[in-house]
Amino acid sequence: MKRRFSDEQIIGILKEHEAGMSAKDLCRRHGMSDASFYKWKSKYGGMEISEAKRLRDLEDENRRLKKLVANLSLDKMALEEVLKKI
Repeated sequence: MKRRFSDEQIIGILKEHEAGMSAKDLCRRHGMSDASFYKWKSKYGGMEISEAKRLRDLEDENRRLKKLVANLSLDKMALEEVLKKI
């Protein structure tokens, strides 16, 4: 079963690695794969918890804005089709 880790937990795990614990031991201890660990390290490496929260907020806003642009583009295309028929 997949286990979800919060940003705070991920950063805590990465801090343990920075303190000298091996990646293999961390993965075994927290029940995660090596791939997850290295993916997190590339994304969150060197971050503080506040920075990770800010990143998550920006990703959410970006996702929301992309959805808004997609909806507006569909509306524009539909209106253009209507105008062509007139």
